[in-house]
Amino acid sequence: MNPRLSVAIITLNEEANIRRTLESIRWADEIIVLDSGSTDRTVSICREFTDLVFQQDWLGYGKQKNAAIDRAGGDWVLSLDADEPIEPALADEIRAIMASPDARDGYRIPRKTFFLGRWVRHGGWYPDYNLRLFRKGKGRFSERVVHESVTVDGTIGATRHAILHYAYPDLSSYLASINRYSSLAVEVMAQRGIPARKTSWVTIVFRPVATFLLKYVFRLGFLDGKQGLLINLFHSWYVFAKYAKAWERTQRRAAAGNRGRNDLFL
Repeated sequence: MNPRLSVAIITLNEEANIRRTLESIRWADEIIVLDSGSTDRTVSICREFTDLVFQQDWLGYGKQKNAAIDRAGGDWVLSLDADEPIEPALADEIRAIMASPDARDGYRIPRKTFFLGRWVRHGGWYPDYNLRLFRKGKGRFSERVVHESVTVDGTIGATRHAILHYAYPDLSSYLASINRYSSLAVEVMAQRGIPARKTSWVTIVFRPVATFLLKYVFRLGFLDGKQGLLINLFHSWYVFAKYAKAWERTQRRAAAGNRGRNDLFL
């Protein structure tokens, strides 16, 4: 019997992206969509491609993706975001991997990010390998609130062909994602016990500048034209927002602590 592939996708109000992604993987044996309460046409579009559309209140990125994986019935799982169609050549490569007796237990897949209509090749944006393909039962996402990644129990390889990433169709959507992800990153920092000195004003000023110089100058982001300038400026703004919000959190906690101590004398 040929091995079967399950594709697992989580969604929330993704009607602008999901059809393109589903079209690219309609050849899969099974498509699982785990939606967290979309109010647009996401669910109805998904039901054009699969009957396996489920609802689940939001659990956080890692837990939500694991909940989708748990519903997979195939021998292999490919985890995609709603804005991540795959190259046709990657489909052929995945089929060849599953049919091979020498297949590894998991595979990192390069990702091509598109920004304002252009594939961003430099600045560290490509190949941007992500471990997304793995044998069922061998891979799980870390249950972090953001920047979740797959851990595989076994051997790992890499594919030649890519996932296509259409996360930022315009500047407004990128700004919104910066606000959302920087707030989530602060939660991760707090859980990890990042010391207050890591959120000093030196860090808040230096880290964004260093990030921009690294990506735009030393990693040749300037070769991507205006899109390269904008995406790397925005990414530096994300770094600034993350550490500024972390500093704000430490100040609020310190103020709350002082109020608590003062209350002892009332």
